[in-house]
Amino acid sequence: MKLLNFAILKLTLCLSVGILFAHFVSISLNDSLSLTIVFFAVLTFVFFVSKNQIKKTIWFGCIAFTTTISLGVLVYNLHNQQNHKHHYSNCISSEVDTENMITFRIREKLKPGNFYNKYIIDILKVNDKTVSGKSLLNVHIDSTQPVYKIDEILMTSAPFKSLIHPLNPNQFDYKNYLEKQYVYHQIFIENNSLLKLTSNRHTLFGYADELRETINIKLRRHHFKADELAIINALLLGQRQDISEEIYNSYTKAGAVHILAVSGLHVGIVLLLLNFVLKPIEYIGRGKFIKVLIILLILWSFAIIAGLSASVTRAVTMFSIVAIAMHWKRPTNVYNTLAISIFFLLLFKPTFLFDVGFQLSYLAVLAIVAIQPLLYRLWKPKFMAYDFLWKIFTVTIAAQFGVVPISLYYFHQFPGLFFISNLIIIPFLGVILGYGVILILLALLNILPGFVSSLYGHIISTMNTFVEWVSKQEQFLFKDISISILQVCVCYVLIITLVKYLKYQNFTNLRLMIISVLVLQGVLIYNSYINSTYEFIIFHKSRFTLIGEKANRNLKVHHNFEREVMANDNVIRNFKVGNFISKIEEDTITSVYQIKDKTLLVVDSFAIYHVRTFKPNYVLLRNSPKINLNRLIDSLQPELIVADGSNYKSYIDRWETTCTKQKLPFHRTSEKGAFIFK
Repeated sequence: MKLLNFAILKLTLCLSVGILFAHFVSISLNDSLSLTIVFFAVLTFVFFVSKNQIKKTIWFGCIAFTTTISLGVLVYNLHNQQNHKHHYSNCISSEVDTENMITFRIREKLKPGNFYNKYIIDILKVNDKTVSGKSLLNVHIDSTQPVYKIDEILMTSAPFKSLIHPLNPNQFDYKNYLEKQYVYHQIFIENNSLLKLTSNRHTLFGYADELRETINIKLRRHHFKADELAIINALLLGQRQDISEEIYNSYTKAGAVHILAVSGLHVGIVLLLLNFVLKPIEYIGRGKFIKVLIILLILWSFAIIAGLSASVTRAVTMFSIVAIAMHWKRPTNVYNTLAISIFFLLLFKPTFLFDVGFQLSYLAVLAIVAIQPLLYRLWKPKFMAYDFLWKIFTVTIAAQFGVVPISLYYFHQFPGLFFISNLIIIPFLGVILGYGVILILLALLNILPGFVSSLYGHIISTMNTFVEWVSKQEQFLFKDISISILQVCVCYVLIITLVKYLKYQNFTNLRLMIISVLVLQGVLIYNSYINSTYEFIIFHKSRFTLIGEKANRNLKVHHNFEREVMANDNVIRNFKVGNFISKIEEDTITSVYQIKDKTLLVVDSFAIYHVRTFKPNYVLLRNSPKINLNRLIDSLQPELIVADGSNYKSYIDRWETTCTKQKLPFHRTSEKGAFIFK
């Protein structure tokens, strides 16, 4: 345990470094395997050599850390399914729209889009060849057809389509997100093109889905409202697909969205409840061992029922270690517990390291452990009720220190009334969860009284109403906050040095804190400098034209849609936040733009352009002009043709063919994304 206490934090850090290195630097699976074997052999040799030495050297530690880094690289490559020879990507054609006969199994149901039901599927066969791997399935929504169930095996003939990066700068990269889930392609299909082969349940995911369906069928008999049932599924079954966008946004704006994801908070409460309920088992022979075994079985059964999502998996892993430590009566160091859980989670799935929830969860716990005791000492309430609320308040504030920098980086907003939501909801969350578990058990046994379900539904509705009220206090919601990853890192350094100084007030820690403040100021100055540039952007906007001119931290937007649409447009909002824009000016679209020493000609639906006036470097085609592109190219001789999202697809296809024959570069924003000139 002594080695574990001192080394596990460093080993976990080294494993993380190895995963990051493998993510950004491509190393083959064979090379990473060979390096790891060599390092393990050297580590074993050095261990036996230095085992009996009185004077210890640093070589064993250095080699151990290097070996762990190489292990991180190996783990990342082993879990990259494209490195497996049986992965379906190794047997499909790279040509566009090449159809394949695909047999697959439904693995996970995702939140449906506006036009498609979405699923994560396991590919079983491609053209009679047995393969493996995951893909995204998009099935056109048909109200006459039921939603497919987990474990159903289906067959279809369809092409694999590549995932696409966002078409505009600073947008959420869904392709990058899916690739971290080992999903590399997608399939678009109609319901009538799918042939169901079997509906038998035979995996843990299938049995868990069947249990969730049974629970929901039983609960629907008690006339829960749609929003109430959706919250019950989120709180107790880990399924958030049915939560309406309005309710989800309310919880986000109120700073209480973490309540909807089964995480450490929920699993910690469940562990406390189980520890209390199963206490009598300790008094029988080997009772403590039996008790912890039952707790572990229940926790992991709960994780499976919740679909083994990232949040519930890491929470159950961490609290499983806590439960074992409680059984052994060992004094558990929270930092070691966190490090052990992170280590095993990353061995199981290294891409957890890039998961936003993973980062937020562990940063929150670390901040609570390090900062909450400092805040709690500021006031010693005499009454138990005040003390209880003060503890919750200090825990909430401490958690914010841990999550605010990274949360601002990902979500660009800060709910100022987060502490009100948490002060009201968290004290009753244990009751809500315990009540919910009893409700589900009674429903499964068909003995759920009507007044019990009505009361629970009223509790959920009251919670939703309260959260909605908090979310409507817009003046306390700070939105569109710009922050860079470098600023995030420096903020955490500042928080660490501040906490260290408050714990151990000496000159060295004070000096480190002051240096951190100076570094943060330097980063702010550097950030202002790198954003003081000129950019000309033709954004992709379906059915519209959207042009931006960025000069330093000012943005001039040329567009052809209503002001109300512009005010709520995410394309411009994302660009503003990502580029630290402080001022936005709107204007109409003109015929000619000067881009430094280049000229852009805009040809719209009137198809009017003057040959003798000037020779533009670039030509933008918008609003589907009926032109002879060959004649335009011969007359103007541009360097590049750009077609934005306001044009008909058939027109763009024809123009692209013409440019290909003329050997002229052609940029279609619907495929290549926004045209950016720096």
